[in-house]
Amino acid sequence: MPAYLPRAESMRIVVAIAFLLIIASLGSALVFMMRDRGNSKRMVYSLTVRIGLSVALFLFILFANWMGWIHSTGRLY
Repeated sequence: MPAYLPRAESMRIVVAIAFLLIIASLGSALVFMMRDRGNSKRMVYSLTVRIGLSVALFLFILFANWMGWIHSTGRLY
């Protein structure tokens, strides 16, 4: 088994969890939009969380590339 596999697997897991959280936040915004019909700010808060998670994921990917944990070739090391 190659030595880089644990780091590559952990990076894949972190990115997959972040994507799932972003999708969950988007889904909750849809639910709040349908239920509240504009009477509360819960949809706005859910979309704000989604934007924050997306920016955090982007910054994490940039940081991981800078640290050498991932490479721009698309392969994880």
